[in-house]
Amino acid sequence: MQTTTLSFANLHNHGELFANLFRARRQSFIVQNNWDLPEAMGMEYDQYDTPASRWVAVHEFGEILAGIRLTPTTARCGIYSYMIRDAQMGLLDTIPQDLLYEEAPVADYIWESSRVFVSHSTPMKIRRRVHAFLITEMTRTARELGATQVLGLIPANWPRWASRCGLDAKAAGRVMEIDGIENQCVSINLVQNLH
Repeated sequence: MQTTTLSFANLHNHGELFANLFRARRQSFIVQNNWDLPEAMGMEYDQYDTPASRWVAVHEFGEILAGIRLTPTTARCGIYSYMIRDAQMGLLDTIPQDLLYEEAPVADYIWESSRVFVSHSTPMKIRRRVHAFLITEMTRTARELGATQVLGLIPANWPRWASRCGLDAKAAGRVMEIDGIENQCVSINLVQNLH
């Protein structure tokens, strides 16, 4: 099992991995969750998949087991910034505007995690390990990018696994149902992991 952080600068070094990640996202979000999202050539994507973002993939023999997208909260692309902030600003009709307790931050040291998934085809017996690999690589990558905090909209069951993965996480918004799945914004403090 491997973890790779992809960017527009290095994706050419990883063969089909980048495309496979977007194919796995399509399977997870469009096919399994039945979300109405953009897709092309068997891949799911959105307006936040820009050169500003990074993508963490857990993979084995070319098969994607899990993934996360990281986007700086300072990102701008047309009218869009990052998903949580844009939802709060009313630019996304599929996510409630009141998803955060406070105003969405914009700072070099805060990155957003989104499009978090573990593939439905990942065997149950290795899911905990896959999740740990995913969180470890996300944390390492975010720290390398200068982040001391990650803000994410994730499934609301996060308290069950956050401490197991060594995350210092706290609720940053209310639990809300989005397309039949309970989600919640979470703030992950990376300062303790900076040594």
